[in-house]
Amino acid sequence: GPRGVGKTTTARILAKGLNCVQGPTVVPCNECPSCQEISAGKSIDVFEIDAASNTGVDPIRALRESATSAAARNRYKIFIIDEVHMLSTSAFNALLKILEEPPPHVVFIMATTERHKLPATILSRCQQFVFRTISPAEIQAHLRQIADREGVKIDDRALSYIVKASEGSMRDAQSLLDQIISFSGQEVVDEDVRDVLGFIPSEILDQTVDALARRDSKALLCNIGIVVDQGLNLQQYVREFIGRIRDLLVLKLDLEERIVGSADEKRSLASSAEHFSEQDLIRFFDMLLRIENELRWTSQPRFHLEVGFVKLAKVGHVRDIEEVLREVKQAGGGPG
Repeated sequence: GPRGVGKTTTARILAKGLNCVQGPTVVPCNECPSCQEISAGKSIDVFEIDAASNTGVDPIRALRESATSAAARNRYKIFIIDEVHMLSTSAFNALLKILEEPPPHVVFIMATTERHKLPATILSRCQQFVFRTISPAEIQAHLRQIADREGVKIDDRALSYIVKASEGSMRDAQSLLDQIISFSGQEVVDEDVRDVLGFIPSEILDQTVDALARRDSKALLCNIGIVVDQGLNLQQYVREFIGRIRDLLVLKLDLEERIVGSADEKRSLASSAEHFSEQDLIRFFDMLLRIENELRWTSQPRFHLEVGFVKLAKVGHVRDIEEVLREVKQAGGGPG
C-alpha cells in the first residue's frame, strides 16, 4: 500500500496478537510483557528489518540462521521486513529458501509500497493484504482529535490544508500538524499553515476562477501580479489552480464527496461551477497542464503565464455537440 497508511503499525499489532499471553488473538491485551515489549520495540522475538538500508544478501542470511532457532520466550519468532521490494535479487533468493519451508515457530511479515517489484516466487508464498489511502474525512477527524487532546486551537479550514498536503497518508498528516504546531504554538491560523506548506491563499484562487468566468484578461493578469508581489511560487499557483479546476469538474459530475474542504468551501465552488460547462473545464485543464509543464523550462515564467492566462480568457464557451445537433434537428435543419 501507499506510504504512511499504517502497514508497519499493523505488522506490529499482528505481532502482538500472535505473541500476546491471551493469544493468538485479534485483540492483544497491551498489558502483558510481550505486548509491552513489542510496543517499546524491545522484544527479543520480534525483529524489524529495514530492507532499504539492508539490501544485500548478508542480512538475509543472518535472518535465515536466526529463524532456525526457537523463540526465546514467546510463541513465535516474528520478522517484520519493511520496504521489502528494495532487496537485491540474491537477497530475495536467500529469503525464498526459508519461505519455501518455513519453521512452524516463525512468521514473516513483509511491507512494501511497490508490490509489483517483488518476484512472483515470493508473492505466491504470501498472504497479501492491500492497504489504500485514508479518506480525507478520516484524516481530518483524527487530526481534530489530536489537536483537541493537545489543547491546540486550529480551525477546520487550516486542517483541510494539512489533509490536502498529506495526499491520503496519515503519517504525513501527523508530521505536518506537528511542524505547524512547532511553528505557530497553541493557536494556529490559516496564514501559518499556508506559509509552512507553501499553499496559495484560497482568496487568490477564487478571484482567478471569478475572472476566468467573466473572461476578464485584465483581472487574470492582476492576480498573477498579486502572486508575484507576495513572493509566492508561480508553478505552485498554476498547480493549485489546476486542482481548483478539477474540483469544479468533479462538482459538475455530482461527486462532491471527492473534494477536500469545508461545507462553505464546497458551496462556494458549486456556485462557481455554474458558470462553466464540463467541456469548458476539460479544455481549461488541458491548457493549464501545458502551461504548468512549459513554466519549468521558460526563462520568463511570469510573461509565459500571463500570455497563457490571456489565451484561457479568450477560449469561447464550448457547447456539447449533442446539444447543438438537437437544436439543429428541432429547427428542422439538415446537412448543408
